[in-house]
Amino acid sequence: MESVQGIAVSPGIVIGPAFVIGEAEKHVPRREVPPRERAAEVVRFEDAIRAAIGELGDLRDRTARELGGEAAKIFEFHLGLLQDQSLLEPIRTRIRDHGENAEASVADRFRLLVTQFEGLGSEVFRQKAHDVIDLERRVLGKLMGESSSRLAKLRDRAVLIAHELTPSEAAAIDRQRILAFATDLGGRTGHTSIVARALDLPAVVGCARLSDRVEDGDLVIVDGDSGSVILRPDADTIQAYRELDLRKRQYRASLQADAAMKAETLDGTAITLLGNIEFPDEIPVVLANGGEGVGLYRTEFLFLTSASEPTEEDHYAAYRRAIELLHGRPLTIRTLDLGADKYTQLRAEEPERNPFLGLRSIRYCLQNQPLFKTQLRAILRASVHGPIKVMFPLVSTVMELRQARMILHDVIEELEEDGIDFRGDLPIGMMIEVPSAALMAKAFAREVAFFSIGTNDLIQYTLAVDRGNERVAPLYSGASPAVLQLVKGVVRAARRESIETSICGELAGEPLYTMLLIGMGLRTLSMAPGQIPEIKKIIRAADLERCERLARKVGAYESERQVLNALRDELRAVVPDSTAGWTAE
Repeated sequence: MESVQGIAVSPGIVIGPAFVIGEAEKHVPRREVPPRERAAEVVRFEDAIRAAIGELGDLRDRTARELGGEAAKIFEFHLGLLQDQSLLEPIRTRIRDHGENAEASVADRFRLLVTQFEGLGSEVFRQKAHDVIDLERRVLGKLMGESSSRLAKLRDRAVLIAHELTPSEAAAIDRQRILAFATDLGGRTGHTSIVARALDLPAVVGCARLSDRVEDGDLVIVDGDSGSVILRPDADTIQAYRELDLRKRQYRASLQADAAMKAETLDGTAITLLGNIEFPDEIPVVLANGGEGVGLYRTEFLFLTSASEPTEEDHYAAYRRAIELLHGRPLTIRTLDLGADKYTQLRAEEPERNPFLGLRSIRYCLQNQPLFKTQLRAILRASVHGPIKVMFPLVSTVMELRQARMILHDVIEELEEDGIDFRGDLPIGMMIEVPSAALMAKAFAREVAFFSIGTNDLIQYTLAVDRGNERVAPLYSGASPAVLQLVKGVVRAARRESIETSICGELAGEPLYTMLLIGMGLRTLSMAPGQIPEIKKIIRAADLERCERLARKVGAYESERQVLNALRDELRAVVPDSTAGWTAE
């Protein structure tokens, strides 16, 4: 038995036989094409490209029907690349002028592009490299007469194990046969992870060299809640996971039954629970889980799932749809958080060596004002259709905030001159994600209508820990007294200026921290939709005095271990059956 730890991207526990897809390196035939046959060889290449485009178009349309338009946009990059003459023309030239066969020309040209993407050293580049590999496989399959993959030939129900799984492969999964999947590569925000969540398929990614350790037919356990993959488990482990799965299913069913109840403490203190979303079509899930609106709309996914930069109309259509789906409930739109390992590094002439400390988020928007103004115009136009708040991410200085507001005012003047309607009293807020903003919260509180604490980045920057680096991952913790002191200071500063404060980082959806956050004075929590029912149960089982007493107790501690022990003890006392800390042991 062997356990491999990866990244949990889609919840659920599955036990089943492995079906392994390795790196799928094809044996590409190489031969010299005689001059008289080269025109026909070019035609064969063109036919393969057309067939691949047709197949991808069908897959895109099917994905749009089954998963929604946003998920289908992932395939626009693939289709655009297969029609990009800067990629295709060199292949034709190699065939016509050098006599290379189509398979070798395709493989060499596509692999050159893959190498260029992989050499740029960020998650977004690697994701694009996976997309190119996907296309290479598809075109080579047409040229080599392989119209179906091993995956398509699968007849029995199995757990898919792969070195990598491209978005089109994930979307093509037959959910009647594939129970779950785990991959060597991937990240939380990769296209494949997005598709996995849309499919509601348990998945773990980022399991280094997992595919090398498994053989077809090996029994495996995929735990999409903890990110663990157990290889060849013994009888006791299998039984333990079956019992854990049953307990979690029963518990989640009981939570769902109470999802519509009020999020209110025993003594009547109301807590607002909101959802974090990437796409408007996630809003029905937020509402079904008892959410009262959207506290964080990550708008950069409009860029990350499209082959081209979204237009003002693209932005406007997405925001208006979100408003319509919410039926009068609040929508908080975060302006573009581009940079770091996201969209901007892919397009930069010289990618940054340390993009998380570079030109990202509000800094990027301030230096790319046409892009920023396009989004702000769309937000303002959409504001007439329902309640919207707008917040600026990763603000580190008062000057950045003021510059962002000046650009917003410029856009307002432009809309007035154009006679375009918008809401004049749009609430403007900011994310508290870096220590400098937390320490200067008093000054910022006089400039904005609300704060939203983004604990993911706040923890990372406060502790100087890259949570994507497995060597230092144990140091990344929201229980750090330093982080908690910053959160407490932000809440206090906001209260003094009578502005609203919410928290939208991962801490908001972790049951262990719920009572602490309420005790520190937070009254609005925004989280992944599926986390809302359990957080609501904890709120309904506690009273405000108990929460405040816990916050005072924890505030005196100097170590993360002390904090965690206190939080666990308190949660067990209030909600003994909470899933926090559940294991298969």
